[in-house]
Amino acid sequence: MARPYVCLLALAAVLLLGIATVSRSKGLRGKEHRRAPRIPSQFSQEERVAMKETLKVFPTVFKTSFIRHEAVGEYSHLFTVQGSDPSLQPYMLLAHIDVVPAPDEGWDVPPFSGLESDGFIYGRGTLDNKNSLMAILQALELLLIRNYIPRRSFFIALGHDEEVSGVNGAQKISALLQARGIQLAFIVDEGSFILDGFIPNLQKPFAMVSVSEKGAINLMLQVNMTPGHSSAPPKETSIGILAAAVSRLEQTPMPNMFGGGPLKMALQQLANEFPFPANIVLSNLWLFQPLVSRLMERNYITNALVRTTTALTMFNAGVKVNVIPPVAQATINFRIHPAQTVQEVLKLAKDIVADDRIQFHVLNAFDPLPVSPSDDQALGYQLLRQTIQSVFPEVNIVAPGTCIGNTDSRHYTNLTTGIYRFNPIYLQPQSFSSIHGINEKISVQAYETQVKFIFEFIQNADADPRPVPHLHEL
Repeated sequence: MARPYVCLLALAAVLLLGIATVSRSKGLRGKEHRRAPRIPSQFSQEERVAMKETLKVFPTVFKTSFIRHEAVGEYSHLFTVQGSDPSLQPYMLLAHIDVVPAPDEGWDVPPFSGLESDGFIYGRGTLDNKNSLMAILQALELLLIRNYIPRRSFFIALGHDEEVSGVNGAQKISALLQARGIQLAFIVDEGSFILDGFIPNLQKPFAMVSVSEKGAINLMLQVNMTPGHSSAPPKETSIGILAAAVSRLEQTPMPNMFGGGPLKMALQQLANEFPFPANIVLSNLWLFQPLVSRLMERNYITNALVRTTTALTMFNAGVKVNVIPPVAQATINFRIHPAQTVQEVLKLAKDIVADDRIQFHVLNAFDPLPVSPSDDQALGYQLLRQTIQSVFPEVNIVAPGTCIGNTDSRHYTNLTTGIYRFNPIYLQPQSFSSIHGINEKISVQAYETQVKFIFEFIQNADADPRPVPHLHEL
């Protein structure tokens, strides 16, 4: 995921927050569904060893007659798993192959070794996102070995360039499926986790399923001036002018947009889960909305939920210690709140800088993604909730959230309105920094549980024959 799995939240606030709880008794609209005999998600010792050590090439997946494999954009992969019931609309599971760089310095083991130590598998990508890639294929392999034939068709899309925007991977897979007339019931991609210990007032772990994703702008600011000798500097230099502009952007946050979407819905739905006085405050957001909004600004993560964020990520200027540089450049990364657009944020940035000497160059940009449904009729969301509560019985809180990072799933909005981002593993605050950081690792148990989750999810997706709402019209 581009930037550290920051799809963590539509949490509420560090002190006042709410999370949407769905009753275990409801199921998918409270109905019983026909299903084939279930295959228990119990694996032999040999299979468990194979999961973590052999990383085999999944021979059964590749030799099964109802599975088609294609290479897309040279390095990405698309698997089409043909189900036995063509009346059921297909879905898709996503993961990505590529990882961010990992210098050897600071790692306890070489970052691309995949070594196991003290019950953990170390290596770049163990959390972002080869864990999902391997778990999906491993779960399918284990189902096929047990002679499972899915009722509902599904796709597995493995992009090769998610960390650099997915243009040659996910985007080309999406175009290929659209050209074939494919419309999907839903998509499940990486994103949020089961969050444990992130919220001071919440003792229990909870599952966050992101139903939307922020937009982004990579904006380069540039100043051109006449070069000169440092012994006789002008009143203002290109570096000074640009530094002042960047400082204004950092010191002037984008407006607080709290007031709607998954975050407010979650707060209202779960107000009674919190003790007094938080329950009163969250039950009456019509009155206390400004208070909650201000509280969320106090923490850098929850602050990202209520506004477009501004991050200076690159600054380039100067060629020699005694030369006034002719050009200075800075790159700003904006993550756009779902209530705003690219054009709105760009105008705000220009108004804040307020200097005609600054040139604005949009390197790339895209608007926030629409909010996917999370109600009782949202098949993908409810299947995730059902599987979470089966595989993680200790987790009884499932919350819709907004992904504050960006994933490959944004390239598939032409195929479905049901896009959900969830990674079925626990994440604690101490392990959060290892994603895109040093000593990235996943426990062997967590990886086995992720395989178990996909193993059950595929079977759960076969159990509901109802027509799926919330679909694009063909």
